[in-house]
Amino acid sequence: MFPLRRNRRLRTSEAIRAMVRETIVTPNDFIVPLFVVEGKGVKDEIASMPGYYRLSLDNLQKEIKELWKMGLKSVLLFVKVDDKLKDNAGTEALNPDGLMQRAIKTVKDTEPQMVVMTDVALDPFSSFGHDGIVGGGKIINDDSSAVLAEMGLSHANAGADFIAPSDMMDGRIFEMRTLLEDEGHHDVGIMSYSAKYASAFYGPFRDALDSAPVDLKDVPKDKKTYQMDYANREEAIKETMMDVDEGADIVMVKPGLCYLDIVRDIKNAVNIPVSVYQVSGEYAMIKAAAEKGWLDHDAVVLEQTYAIKRAGADLIASYFAKDVVKLIS
Repeated sequence: MFPLRRNRRLRTSEAIRAMVRETIVTPNDFIVPLFVVEGKGVKDEIASMPGYYRLSLDNLQKEIKELWKMGLKSVLLFVKVDDKLKDNAGTEALNPDGLMQRAIKTVKDTEPQMVVMTDVALDPFSSFGHDGIVGGGKIINDDSSAVLAEMGLSHANAGADFIAPSDMMDGRIFEMRTLLEDEGHHDVGIMSYSAKYASAFYGPFRDALDSAPVDLKDVPKDKKTYQMDYANREEAIKETMMDVDEGADIVMVKPGLCYLDIVRDIKNAVNIPVSVYQVSGEYAMIKAAAEKGWLDHDAVVLEQTYAIKRAGADLIASYFAKDVVKLIS
């Protein structure tokens, strides 16, 4: 009791605060999302994500070299494909010489030890902007899962270390794990977006990949029939445990800051790594407020990163990864 116990003694200096700090952030905690486009010499800034870029394969190579030198060892790849390659069946997603497949090979050729994770969902390849196949005004679950499993296999064949299904179809983890095993990819992991919420924070990301749902008759106007209702908590545990049972090696909560209660619940429920995606809207808000002079950019970025880690995240997919590594080094 006071005065025998004075809690402020352990806050007296930065050296003491660092010595007793409970949560530690290192470069090993980060997964770096990267957007890839066709072309050469392309470094196209995303308007709604200042300081973040779509990269052609030659610039992807340069970025991988920089990340590796910084101690960042894992990337999550997304591709933006031409509209003429989009359809309702994800045909281009299965192209062994497609942009994603070439991006995987580029990363591995540049730095073989870089952990390559790949987005598995149909929305970048869909003429309707949905994560699955559209039919009769609905997203067809089982047909979508079958195509997504083939998509994951294609990524594994190209050299991916982990496939990262972000689609939220029921049963797709089992489909993917089974196909990977059948094809001999026993060491390719699955990082499942297990608790992915239907969030308003995804807008800048959809701008980056031109992957928003289209406004057409007989096409669902949003993704709420497969992404989770943000009012729900226990459902996240159920979704996650099902993915673990079906063969997921890492589970993910998305978005980040508004769902830290979910992160903690899931961390307490599973015995595999838990990842968090600090999404584009979270990035854009900090950038916009800092540009206005309303927030201290670096201080807020660090505070949010530590909050996500403190909540239970083992891994953080973040557009701020390079910023944080520079700040903590």
